[in-house]
Amino acid sequence: MESVLAELLLSQDRDPQALLGSLCRGEASAERVETLRFLLQRLEDRGAGALPEAAAREVAAGFLVPLLRGRAGPGASEAPGQRRRVLRAAGAALRSCARLAGAPPLAAALAEEALRELRAARGAEAALEVLAAVGPCLRPREDGPLLERVARAAAALALGGDARPEDAAAARLLSALGQGGGAALRAVWGALAAAGAPSGPGRLGPELQVLSALAEQLLPEPGARHGDPDARRCGRFWKTVRDGLGGAEDGLTRRRARFLLRRAVEVSAGTGADCACADPAGTGPSLFWWSEKKKDELLKFWETYILIMETLEGNQIHVIKPVLPKLNSLFEYAVSEENGCWLFHPSWHMCIYKRMFESENKSLTKEGVTHFLELYEMKPLPFSPELSEFIIGPLMDALSESSLYGRSPGQLVGSGSPLGLKLQTFLVTYVSLLPEDVKRSFLLRFLQRMTDRHWCAVPILFLSKALAGVPRWTALGVEGLLALRDVMQCTMITHQTLLRGAAQCYLLQTAMHLLDVEKVSLSEVSTFLVSLRQEESLGRGTTLWTELCEWLHANEACFRQSPAGSEDLQETSLNGFVKSLVQEYIRSPAWETEESCYMPDWSEARLTALMVLLAVDVEGMKTPFGETRRTQNVLRIFLDPLLDALGKLGTNAYVPLLRADRCLQLLLKLLHTCTVSAPTSQDDEVPALLESSVLSATESVAQFILRRLTVDELQSVADLERGRLYLLVFSQLASLHAKAGWKRGNPVCRLIPPLKNACIRHLQQTAEGQEPTLARQIQRAVSMATLATVCELADQQPGLRPESLDAGPVDRLLSALPLNQTLQKPLAEEQSGLPSLGSSSCLEELPPGAQGWGRVVAQFIHDQWVCLSYLLKSHQALVPGTESGVLEPAEMMRAALDALAVLPADGVLPVFRCMKMLVPRLLASSESLCTESFDAAWKVTSSGSNTRLVFWPNLKAFVQFVFDDKVLTAAAKLKGQAYLKIKEIIHKVIDLSAVRTGVFNVLIAHCCRSWVLSASQGALTVAKNYCELVLEACVFGPVFRRDQRLIQDVQTYIESLGPECAANVVMESTKREDCYVRICAVKFLCLLEGSNVSHRLFMEDLVTKLLDKDELVSTSRARYYENSLQHRVKNRIWQTLLVLLPRLDQNFLNGVIDKIFQAGFTNNQASIKYSVEWVIILVLHKFPQFLPKLWACFSSGEEKLKTSICTFLSVLSHLDIIVQNIPEKKPVLKQALAVAMQWCLSHNFSVRLYALVALKKVWRLCCAMGVEECAVWTSVIERGLGQAEGLHTAGNARRNWQRVQDHFFFAHFHPLEDYCLETIFHALPRLSGLVEEEWLPLDRFCSFTDVPSCAGSRWLLPRTPLLELRPGEWSQQDAGSALDDAGSPVEGANVQKKVIPWRPGAPEAELEVEAQGRAARLGKAVSRLVVVASLVDKPTNLGALCRTCEVFGAAALVVGSLQCVQDRQFQHLSVSAEQWLPLVEVKPAQLGDYLQQKKAEGYTVIGAEQTARSATLDQYCFPEKSLLLLGNEREGIPARLIQQLDVCVEIPQQGVVRSLNVHVSAALLIWEYTRQRGKPTRHAPPSTEQSGSSEMCWKE
Repeated sequence: MESVLAELLLSQDRDPQALLGSLCRGEASAERVETLRFLLQRLEDRGAGALPEAAAREVAAGFLVPLLRGRAGPGASEAPGQRRRVLRAAGAALRSCARLAGAPPLAAALAEEALRELRAARGAEAALEVLAAVGPCLRPREDGPLLERVARAAAALALGGDARPEDAAAARLLSALGQGGGAALRAVWGALAAAGAPSGPGRLGPELQVLSALAEQLLPEPGARHGDPDARRCGRFWKTVRDGLGGAEDGLTRRRARFLLRRAVEVSAGTGADCACADPAGTGPSLFWWSEKKKDELLKFWETYILIMETLEGNQIHVIKPVLPKLNSLFEYAVSEENGCWLFHPSWHMCIYKRMFESENKSLTKEGVTHFLELYEMKPLPFSPELSEFIIGPLMDALSESSLYGRSPGQLVGSGSPLGLKLQTFLVTYVSLLPEDVKRSFLLRFLQRMTDRHWCAVPILFLSKALAGVPRWTALGVEGLLALRDVMQCTMITHQTLLRGAAQCYLLQTAMHLLDVEKVSLSEVSTFLVSLRQEESLGRGTTLWTELCEWLHANEACFRQSPAGSEDLQETSLNGFVKSLVQEYIRSPAWETEESCYMPDWSEARLTALMVLLAVDVEGMKTPFGETRRTQNVLRIFLDPLLDALGKLGTNAYVPLLRADRCLQLLLKLLHTCTVSAPTSQDDEVPALLESSVLSATESVAQFILRRLTVDELQSVADLERGRLYLLVFSQLASLHAKAGWKRGNPVCRLIPPLKNACIRHLQQTAEGQEPTLARQIQRAVSMATLATVCELADQQPGLRPESLDAGPVDRLLSALPLNQTLQKPLAEEQSGLPSLGSSSCLEELPPGAQGWGRVVAQFIHDQWVCLSYLLKSHQALVPGTESGVLEPAEMMRAALDALAVLPADGVLPVFRCMKMLVPRLLASSESLCTESFDAAWKVTSSGSNTRLVFWPNLKAFVQFVFDDKVLTAAAKLKGQAYLKIKEIIHKVIDLSAVRTGVFNVLIAHCCRSWVLSASQGALTVAKNYCELVLEACVFGPVFRRDQRLIQDVQTYIESLGPECAANVVMESTKREDCYVRICAVKFLCLLEGSNVSHRLFMEDLVTKLLDKDELVSTSRARYYENSLQHRVKNRIWQTLLVLLPRLDQNFLNGVIDKIFQAGFTNNQASIKYSVEWVIILVLHKFPQFLPKLWACFSSGEEKLKTSICTFLSVLSHLDIIVQNIPEKKPVLKQALAVAMQWCLSHNFSVRLYALVALKKVWRLCCAMGVEECAVWTSVIERGLGQAEGLHTAGNARRNWQRVQDHFFFAHFHPLEDYCLETIFHALPRLSGLVEEEWLPLDRFCSFTDVPSCAGSRWLLPRTPLLELRPGEWSQQDAGSALDDAGSPVEGANVQKKVIPWRPGAPEAELEVEAQGRAARLGKAVSRLVVVASLVDKPTNLGALCRTCEVFGAAALVVGSLQCVQDRQFQHLSVSAEQWLPLVEVKPAQLGDYLQQKKAEGYTVIGAEQTARSATLDQYCFPEKSLLLLGNEREGIPARLIQQLDVCVEIPQQGVVRSLNVHVSAALLIWEYTRQRGKPTRHAPPSTEQSGSSEMCWKE
């Protein structure tokens, strides 16, 4: 069309120069410049002489070049699309001018000038536009050097990766130059090959952009000119393609890489010549090779490879999973069967896995990781450096995602992560196959890679476990040991202590398996060992400790000796090293001075104590059993320097202070580390020997402590920490003497009176008229801490009480304790001597001095309350109003509230203990004060929920305080504010449990323990007033997020390992899982007896509340589906009712029996249905008087019985149990037969099956009992049952009849014999399809010992048949069938391949896409069809319409309101189609005007409606510009709008139903429009903005 118009203009004006001149004057609009372009191209087609050269130069230099500079400059103000249109037209016109100008060449001159501007960084975009226009006009021979310079400059810009506007122009220039072929192509190829390798997506995308545009030139068809570049032989080309396939972030770049690969394979197959491209790194096979002899195999390999890469773009696991078996065939092709070497470079395979690992779909990532880990299970692969790099890089990045380690569907809790187990198998296999010279470096780099990031608890656990499974080999030296220590530090950041401890155990095993002991010294090993936490992993007495001792024993003589002159000890033998270590530790450092004498670091003491005990245990392995003397001698050799130093402390006042501190630290750490964490197979004499050695030094140590604490020697902030050290030693010595037995004249007992008196004296001293000094305040703080320690010891050790705090000094002490008295800050000049808050000299384990004076004051107040709590407990008679001025309980409580306001969370425990003793005395007289104390205590406790070490002790103390039996009894009696506040706190505790697992456990365990004692005494008055607590416990259990569930699953797996994992031994199970809340409540209920009146009243109250809660849940609006929270709550309710109802009497059941039967009418899930049926059976068995209630259920209305009749028929099938206690059974059997026969005629197939089962069982019972009255029915019943057995052969009837008979509830379940906890809480949930989280095995009930089990009770007697059954097929007929088919795809089977609707071939126009418009960026074709859905109301229909319109390339979708896009149902069905389709808002009231407007634009308005004159869809021909109007879902198109339609189209129908869904109708019409418009709809020509010139127009 354009050429015709240009020819018409030229024919009317004989002077083309004048015509061009007129176009060059005036405003340079897009239309004017495009017209100029068409004219110049037409003149160019006429040949030489069509336009004078001077005129061509004038148009170029005078109009086009200035136009390009002006429009490409920063001052351009027009819209980007309009501006781009002008630039493209001007560039094409300039190219025509250059060709018309002739010699001397205008193109070369313009190119030189543009290059100068480019180098000067002036108008780069304009210069590139000029070069893109004139570049193809340069002469290959004369302008060869210029061509090379242009190509190099364009390559430097295009591959810069800065995403600037000139980059796209540079890429377009390279494309234009290369398409010219010959020297220009060689210049472009040389520039590309010379550029640096792509370093990221920024460089990768532009390079692939250029290569895809030049694909026809760089990958020529057969018969191409000799000498043109062949990209197949260039390693840089293949590296770029490979990086694009596996590393590009955007789909367009990956598509270009796939296009280049497909093009290279097609060219190779077409040429028939062999070619190869070696790996530039020289580390493997060729990057690409082709052999005509193996053409078929190579074609199959690359076709499969490209298919997999294209399928991965769909990002849908159900599409990709069937293709994965083809990936196995790629590995089979890639490895030679003859010599086991790689035929294809393994990096191609890694690209596939990398794409899967980086997918946003975590299911796809998990599938990719699992498939990769299974590689070596099929066939060992040859070693490849690229494979090792991939494992250390992308694979470890993918393994850091915690969600990958979840359980597989159907896998039991505690069975371990499938991916974690596969990881261990893979790593063991892979490392064992590595060459010896590579294995060491691989393992070291693997460990170093683990230190590069912060790992979550689950991934680092399974990585550590995999490393621990690697076979023993001397692979790691000092560097590896340091890397292991760094990995150990990575485990410390997680809050899951059990997983953290297990990871430490596995890392230690890794060190023992892989360490080359000849390359490390004992000093380096000991530094590594001390990084493990004894309380989490390396506990003495565990299997891990024994394994470590055996390893040290086996390698004792092999450790490397430290180089001479180093600080490490020189000894290589373990005993010699430890002996030197102790001597070096005890020796006082030379730099110690009085001014710098801060507390030493505890880490040295930990290291020394650990190595001493390891050496002693290693020595014990060398001696026969029972040779205690040798062990004693070895221990004495190690401890002699320590004992000698301790013995001098009491008599030698000149012992260096730092030396004394270090000795006491080592003493504490030895005693702490020596504690055995697990029972041993033989008597362990080491603790006894160590304790006896320590006891021998007690006298000296006690005198030293007394002197230091009482003679004003502690005067600095560092001395506070030192004082706490002395008190820790004092407490430890007291514990040792208590263990050994108190003797007359015991040094600890003799120490207490002078220590106590001195402390009281210091506290009572007042400095009248003097400012408080630092020394005096420090001494007061130390004295208060000492008194607190003495009080705690007296409370814990009854042997100390007679001599500790008698009644006389108590009065003096209380008078010296103004509650909450603080320590005033010392003088400024003395305070300046305090260490800074960040001082490295302050102990991290004893922090008060390092945290400022406020921490010192808080500790002082804390110690006051420790003393007061002891006095309140031991001398309660002295507390209320003595003449000595002791505070009244109310005043103490107010002081306690003040203390809670100022104390930190870790200092409130003694205040809680005091409040526990004060509240029962105050509740009757000062209820508001007690209520205030409850509230304040809860705020303090809940505020610390994120601090594990503080929160749990505080919570336990809070529960003991508020929920003390005395408090609960008094509050329930008053029924006032305190009672309501306690109820409120119960709900707050439950709410906090949803966030912090284990909170409710503490509360219910405490209450049940205390109530069990009351129950054993026959009274449950306290529990009855707080029945809601037990109710909430019975139904407790939130549905966790996936990450929380994963943590619990992995913890269960670690616990299932038992002593094999040392973390299970050293860390006591906290029983904080949510299931233990229910277990605690159920075990408590099992202890209650129906014969006890108080017990029965409590159970009756609880049953009533449970039934009410069940009714509330049933009527709630929350979604009720299988395993939903509502389903689980209802299931827990009926499990509890199963425990309670059979023990209640008839009088109570008379009031609730209707509710029980009413529950059978509810549409329940399978597990609840079975529980309800079981309850009804048990109730009817015990009280047959309720049988009329059952018969009445069968007489209810049909609508009510629609979903419940099967429940009552199931009850009827167990009639043999129900009638056991009925003397006259015949009337009941006759009634049951009549009911069953009636329902055998039901229209519903399932009802008939249940009725037949009931009839069969009842009839057998009748026959067994010889009921003669039923003989008249014999023929009818026998014939009916015979037909059921033999005639149900059509379809699935026979199979379903067999399934329902084999179902566990009818074939195996016995309501009486199976009545136990195992069946109720484990077997029944498992067989009814509940998730594993709801299963409570019997061993969990037995392992929970907070509440005792009822000895000899049938509750704990499981019946094995149900435990051995598997879930039947009747309740879930379709479960697993689809998964089984999809889980094992056949390699040769056909697979889905999602169509990616982009333009095929080498998309030249993609080089010119704009940033605006996502659809345009993908090359998406657009038709001229407008779909108007303003009358459609439902978001589901609109979302589906949006998706359909986008898929078939509609121009726009018109909706009544754009707010519909935010609707979740819309988004669910549109699957992001609204991002790629223009949406227009037209209100229904504005439709008339809109239709008229579109008619004026040339659109034909078509209505999808059935009218008198409507055309059928199969006969109507759609115009190109069509507007499709859709009607409302109910009313169709209103009559007022039908009059504005040009035509109505209806869909031919053959059925009875009158109409189709509006989206289905629209989809049919849109598809018919697309079909009629033909292929151009699918592959539409590029828009004007996307086409650079008329030569580049689209060709189908």
